[in-house]
This record gives sequence, C-alpha cells and structure tokens, in this order.
Amino acid sequence: MPTIANTELNFEREPLSHPFGFKGGALTELWQVVAELKGESGKRGLGLGVQSVLWSDAALFTERAEAAGNCLMFLMTEYALREAGGRKFDSPPELLHELFPRVLDFGKQLTGRRDLRPTFALNALVAVDLAAWSLIARERGAGRFDDLLPPSCAAALRGRQEKLARIPLITYGTSQKEIQRLVEEGCFLLKVKIGADPDGDGDRRKMLDWDRERLSSLHEQLKEWKCPFTENGMIAFYLDANGRYDSKERLLALVDHADRIGVLDRIQLLEEPFPEEFAEDVSDVPLRIVADESAHTTEDAVRRIELGYGAIALKPIAKTLSMSLEVAAAAHERGVPCFCADLTVNPLMVEWNRNVAARLDPLPGLRVGVLETNGEQNYRNWEKMLSYHPRGDESWVWGESGFFPLNDDYYRTGGGIFDSAPHYESLVGRV
Repeated sequence: MPTIANTELNFEREPLSHPFGFKGGALTELWQVVAELKGESGKRGLGLGVQSVLWSDAALFTERAEAAGNCLMFLMTEYALREAGGRKFDSPPELLHELFPRVLDFGKQLTGRRDLRPTFALNALVAVDLAAWSLIARERGAGRFDDLLPPSCAAALRGRQEKLARIPLITYGTSQKEIQRLVEEGCFLLKVKIGADPDGDGDRRKMLDWDRERLSSLHEQLKEWKCPFTENGMIAFYLDANGRYDSKERLLALVDHADRIGVLDRIQLLEEPFPEEFAEDVSDVPLRIVADESAHTTEDAVRRIELGYGAIALKPIAKTLSMSLEVAAAAHERGVPCFCADLTVNPLMVEWNRNVAARLDPLPGLRVGVLETNGEQNYRNWEKMLSYHPRGDESWVWGESGFFPLNDDYYRTGGGIFDSAPHYESLVGRV
C-alpha cells in the first residue's frame, strides 16, 4: 500500500490548428497537464491530462474567457494533489473515490456554480488518477496493462483485438475534401458533430435544418462507398449531438429525415442527443443512443441504461481510467457495449485509451474494434507532440490504412505507457 510522500504539477498550452467547434462553442487551445505522485519508497508515477472545459461544462465555458475556464480546472487539479498528499491507497479507484467528492465540492465553491457538472471534476482528476496507476505499476513491478486490471472488470475487457479502426472526427467546419481524404485513407466510421448554432442565436429550428443538410450532404458524398468492416457494407456514421436537442420530438424529426433520404441504417451510434437533465426513456428511438458526458459515474451509467441507452462511450482520458473501468464492468453485466472516445488528447494519452479499446468486443454492426482519436486533425503541433511519445515511431501509433495494428509487442509494452517520457518528466522537475 503506497503512501504519497510528495506531489508535483505543471502544464503547457497546446494551440489547435483551427477553432474546434461543438456544443455551440469553439476551442482554440487545450492545456496539457502533468501530475506526479512520489511514494515513500522513492518510486514515482507520472500522469497526463488534457483539459476540455467546453466538453465538460459548456455553461461554464461560455460565461468566462477560455483561459479563465482552464485556470479554474487547473486549480482543481492542484487541490486534488494537495488532498492526495500523505494518503495511503490500495488501488487508484480507492484514491479516486476519496478525492472526487472533495474536488467537486471545491470546484463548486471556486467557480460559484452549485450546478457544476461532475464531469468537470473528473476531467480535472485525470492526470492525478493516471499518476496513481503509474505509481502502482512501479510499486508492483507491473509491465503490462493486464497486470493492472482489477478482477471486477476482467469480463468486460476480455478481448484482444489484432487491430482497431480509427474513428476520425468531422466537426462543423470539416470540408468535403477532408472527408474524402479520410475515407480514402481507410476510415469507415465517421464521428460527425451535429447540433450547430449556425447564426449564434440559439434557434433550435435552425439547428435542426443545419443538421438535416449536414446528413444529406454526407450521404450524397459517400453513398457509393463500400466497406467490408460494417455488416451492411456501407460507410457508417456516429453522430454526436453533445446534448443540443431539447426534445424527443425534435430528435425524431432528424431521424425521420435520415430515414427519408436512406441514411438511417448507416447511423451506427447517436451520442448524447439531450441535455443531462433529460430523463425520458429513449428506447423508442430507432437508433443506438450513446451516453457519454451524462455517464459521469457508474450509477449515472446504469441509470442511462435503464432509460434505454444502448452503448456507453468510455473516456479513460477524460473521466479517469478508474471510473471508466468501473463503468465498463457495470455495462457489461447489463449486456450494453462500450467503446473508447477521444477528448483530443496528446499521442501518449491515446495509449491509455487504446489499451482499453484493444480489450473491448466490437460494437454491434461492426466487424472490428474501434478507437476514436482526432488529435492529428486538430493540434497545430501534432508532429512535435509525437516526439514526446517514447514509442512514437511504432505502427500502432501512426496507423495504417485507417487502422491501428496491435501486435505482441504492443500488448507486451502497453504501447509505451510504462516507459519513461523525458519531455513530460522535465515539466515536473525530472530530467
């Protein structure tokens, strides 16, 4: 049982190559957080985090300057490390459950928002949680991701995929040329952001019209493409509404449009169509509805499943690995599939997501496992960030023809999560 003797924290700002629009807003940069936990034994655990204020609490994002929102989340991470100092813990989930309520309460006081979303606190805790996993690995001498997994999630993560299909992100401004390039490269499941606010006036009717046109345009562009990795042989869509639809009636109007133009059976997933407080049953919507931001905790995920949600988007890199493993186990017990979605994280953080995705069964309707990663599309300095990855020249990092190949060396090394990362270590005083 390690005792946390000392902690360190730092961050660096990474600019995006263009405004990244979703939830009616847009990001221009993402803060990369580095946390370190040092045990009394002298062993150290390094954890990375990427802050996304817009994703984790859009209301807070819109009421403050972008940098101010990042400052608030960073202060919550700093508070978590102060709370972690001196604690003994048997496992990272145990540490997370001790810190999470404290950090959320602190965040509510700090921001002045009693309705601060729990995901904001979880996002702030990612670097701390991954540092705890890294420390545990070094304390135990673990060298494989499988060595870290608790027995409770063994059934949910029993797979061993030979490759993962890359899910790219189609934002509000992604051009037809870029979409064509992605499909020609081998991508066949496209994550499409819907729910735009085209005139910035909050008019949901205009949003629906925009989404209808977006679906029509995508269908027209890609309807002739064939794909051997989907059961219907077509390029597939994964729609992400980020809670922008205000009623089931409005959503069904979009579904009716999709059915009318012949694209309904190509929509494999529809993520978070409604705001979190929306608590109606969705089992009558003829699509697989995905819970993401609303599934903060295991209890939240179970509640969404009871409301008819048919899949859970796991985000070890956004809602902590500890919470994601517990959610995966609960979903598996109830026969609900999971997959790993991105938060536009750096290349080394992708490995934590990839390790989970590699062990999940393929989604219904697909013949291979999948992993969303969109950093290459959005970071201005992606190539430089690849140099911070200790195994950044491996094929599972770069991908081949829209896939990430996973060989024995990948499973033996965890893709690099156990290796030294000199760039990030230097940010917390190590060389």
